[in-house]
Amino acid sequence: MSIDRITVAVAGLLIMASAGAHFATQAEFWLYVPPFVGFMLFQATFTRFCPLPFILKLMGVRPGAVFT
Repeated sequence: MSIDRITVAVAGLLIMASAGAHFATQAEFWLYVPPFVGFMLFQATFTRFCPLPFILKLMGVRPGAVFT
């Protein structure tokens, strides 16, 4: 898998996990996670900065077309 696909997969997993955690615990903290993930994905389209691809690149994962 490339960095691009891993980043999208982790973002989707974080959104689904936070929704499940909110329904399971009724803690309001989990409602802040999806907007944060969405904002990071949105700003990454313009700035090309996202922490996860940077970490994955350091780990030696193959870069994709977006985060090269």
